[in-house]
Amino acid sequence: MTIENKKQMKIIKIGGNIINNQEALDSFLTNFHQIEGPKILVHGGGKLASELSNKLNIPVQMIDGRRITDTETLDIITMVYAGKINKNIVAKLQANQVNALGFTGADGQTILAKKRPSKPIDYGYAGDVVDVNISTLELLIKQHITPVFCAITHDTKGNLLNTNADTIASELAIAFGKYYRTELYYCFDKQGVLKDVQDSTSVIERMHFKEYQQLKKEQVIFEGMIPKLDNCFHALQNNVSQVHIGTTEMLFNTTTHTLLQLQ
Repeated sequence: MTIENKKQMKIIKIGGNIINNQEALDSFLTNFHQIEGPKILVHGGGKLASELSNKLNIPVQMIDGRRITDTETLDIITMVYAGKINKNIVAKLQANQVNALGFTGADGQTILAKKRPSKPIDYGYAGDVVDVNISTLELLIKQHITPVFCAITHDTKGNLLNTNADTIASELAIAFGKYYRTELYYCFDKQGVLKDVQDSTSVIERMHFKEYQQLKKEQVIFEGMIPKLDNCFHALQNNVSQVHIGTTEMLFNTTTHTLLQLQ
């Protein structure tokens, strides 16, 4: 089946800055039903997990922006990601004419992962995706049900794993790219990838892979944007038709954002 003949699907990831702002989250979920066709929503929620950890006097450990997930922290993120955040999002979508169903990677055997090696850095129960099984999701999507994924996977041995939400969105888009014309959207509080982090108007509206490599080399792009953009270009190299980065407004209106392309 050619790309032109494939049905379109949108994979949408929302980050912590949207989840932490109740007004922004409510506005997004109210408008979500306007997105036509099959769609999947993926969310993070690290700030709320950190807040609960602090309330329970459980240390929050981060290295290079990534959370160290020990046993107590895994309990926290499971409660926050798969419980509070996920179910609140599902309930609000139901109130806005979207029939949604919450997921971890363990549900329906959808996202399998392996525990990240302990060297050079031991991240604890952090998981790297090894396989995505879309058979259950396909059945739901055909019934016009929208899956809502949190950032938790499993290892088929009874263990849950903390997995980067950007990676989950990318891997879902890749898996569905065999059967759909998948478009991947990373939504956060900026209008796109910036040439100057101090200037919110310096959006790079189109970025090719070679340009990304050069900007990374020049340290124009650095820190937290690198793993996000690595996920973006990994998706484009593996059957995903388009990748967009910007605010949630790009889903509903013609607005400035970054479109990523291989060439």
